[in-house]
Amino acid sequence: MLLSDESLAMISSSLNLEGTGRGFRTPLIYRFLEKYVPSLLRSITNVHINGAHKVPMEGPVIFCGNHLSNLDPFIKILAAQRPIHFMAKEGHFQKQPHRFVMISTGQIETFRAKGGKDALSRAVDVIENGGCLGIFPEGTRSRKPDPPFLQGGKTGFARLSAKFPTVPIVPIILNLGAREFMPPGSLVPRIWKRIEITVDDPITFCEWASDEEGGNLDDEEISLLMDKNDDEINAQLRIIFRKFTDQLMATLEKRGAP
Repeated sequence: MLLSDESLAMISSSLNLEGTGRGFRTPLIYRFLEKYVPSLLRSITNVHINGAHKVPMEGPVIFCGNHLSNLDPFIKILAAQRPIHFMAKEGHFQKQPHRFVMISTGQIETFRAKGGKDALSRAVDVIENGGCLGIFPEGTRSRKPDPPFLQGGKTGFARLSAKFPTVPIVPIILNLGAREFMPPGSLVPRIWKRIEITVDDPITFCEWASDEEGGNLDDEEISLLMDKNDDEINAQLRIIFRKFTDQLMATLEKRGAP
């Protein structure tokens, strides 16, 4: 049985994760590019997408997946068929033309030294306004020279999913060829390289938290948890978010993330 709306609301409000209060809209230039560029990219690249029909085409979505090269966001947008706003490190915003590209497509600048709190607030804005948020749970692209490339996941995506417990989380897994398509240090993509992508089944935090093989939580447990002091609540939530993150990373690996 799924958690009640009351339980979900208590978890969401306990996170102290709020938006900036500023509205968010996908920039016009990004909407134009997303409408026409994916068709062009599909025609000149060797990209094969499995499960594209699983992407919800309306409403907010959180996209997540493994991270192998600098071109991964473009590949994931190609698979999603929707404009995605990624949380990206501040280095991508420091020099032109990268800064222009990031700002004109509504990407979210993350200042890691500050813990990314400002970026999480802007991410809340994206979801509250019906947009698509993109997160790489690994935090940064893998720099390992040889597989396995997949790294441990960070729990920021789990916190956001708990803030919006009924918003679908869609894993997009880069299987074959993404590293070869744009190797670390390379400036020119190898567009002839075959890339295989898997779009996995959407899941919500509500569904995971209620599942016996997931969080295995019920309304009584949530009620008892919320009766504790803030430190105890936060400590227990950290355990829950770590479990959710670890299971997501295990799913990415099972679905073929190299």
